[in-house]
Amino acid sequence: MRHILLLEDDATLGQGIRFALESGSVRVELCASLAQARAMLPGVPAFDLLVLDVNLPDGSGLDLLREVRRSSSVPVILLTANDMETDIVMGLESGADDYVTKPFSLAVLRARVNAQLRRGAPVQPDTFSQDGFFFDFAAMEFTKNGVPVELSKTEQKLLRLLTGGRGATLSRDTLIDRIWTDGAAYVDENALSVTVKRLRGKLEDDPSKPRYLKTVYGLGYAWVVT
Repeated sequence: MRHILLLEDDATLGQGIRFALESGSVRVELCASLAQARAMLPGVPAFDLLVLDVNLPDGSGLDLLREVRRSSSVPVILLTANDMETDIVMGLESGADDYVTKPFSLAVLRARVNAQLRRGAPVQPDTFSQDGFFFDFAAMEFTKNGVPVELSKTEQKLLRLLTGGRGATLSRDTLIDRIWTDGAAYVDENALSVTVKRLRGKLEDDPSKPRYLKTVYGLGYAWVVT
């Protein structure tokens, strides 16, 4: 499942773009303001692409782009009514990967989006180490203070997503979509809670007071990087 964050304040256009881009393998999170988008950006590792409108009621998508570029290389497409050459140059120099001016064809935008998605998400490192933990996801070897820890495939997927996020909060929906990718029409949300509980039981000194695999209430889960 590929995830796109779409920032567009025009409700009709935003819904139209989401309808055009979403499919069985693509999910679009629609935000109508910079504030809403910023609230979702702590989970930016969960997004494969950002599509940002430039002119917004509460600011400029360019400012958000610059903020994102301080810590992420996620592909970004800018949407704007400005077709001046200077505006295009400013967008690209601020770190945008592509620039689409309004009005535009949804078919053309979809082709531009697919081109960026084909670049692939940033490759996560195969190993992770912290405070006595050492995880080798390629070799499927996991240790705590040198002692091997046996993890199921589902627990490995969850752990890799959270440690790859480097402290970011990933929503329950995002985790469910990315862990259970076998095309099942329905996955009981309790399955994620059970997986989190089992992983804590294997990695935390006190699973009832987790130090690393934290619940961010109302949002999702995060692996705390100390």
